[in-house]
Amino acid sequence: MRGPSKWLFAVSPDGPGRAYLDPQWRRLRDQLELKDLRLHDLRHFYASGLIDSGCDVVTVQRAMGHSKAQITLDVYGHLWKTAEDRTRKAAQGLFAEANIRSA
Repeated sequence: MRGPSKWLFAVSPDGPGRAYLDPQWRRLRDQLELKDLRLHDLRHFYASGLIDSGCDVVTVQRAMGHSKAQITLDVYGHLWKTAEDRTRKAAQGLFAEANIRSA
């Protein structure tokens, strides 16, 4: 998607520059009393939400604008559930279905 509707803070069809964006972000952050929140933290929140929702690596790569899937994996790879995570969840579901408490 191109155009101003793509951006949180739009000033041109190609998006804002840092000289515009940084003061806008600081003003919003200060109004919300979130002084430690960085704009980049919103990227991480978005990516982690996509991953938690079940999006695959390529989908997250494209959403984040990474040139390679490896970049996405290097930054966010630890957030995807492993086979062990899925096994534990399946076992927990079996125990719950059988009304057995796991230790």
